[in-house]
Amino acid sequence: MGNKYLDGTALTIAIIGAVNWGLIGLFRFDLVAFLFGDMSWLSRIVYVLVGISGLYLVSFFLHLGDSEA
Repeated sequence: MGNKYLDGTALTIAIIGAVNWGLIGLFRFDLVAFLFGDMSWLSRIVYVLVGISGLYLVSFFLHLGDSEA
């Protein structure tokens, strides 16, 4: 962690994924599939980017106690 651009990008992509899962859970509406097609190559790329971003953001948990206040 330390590259603010990468951190911000990963967080933005993870938020998009979270909103998509919220729509799926509440309304059974998959926004990614609606925009890019059901399991098209582009929608699969979006799903993979969301997954990679989520895994990257797990490292935030490792750094929660590192800062001195």
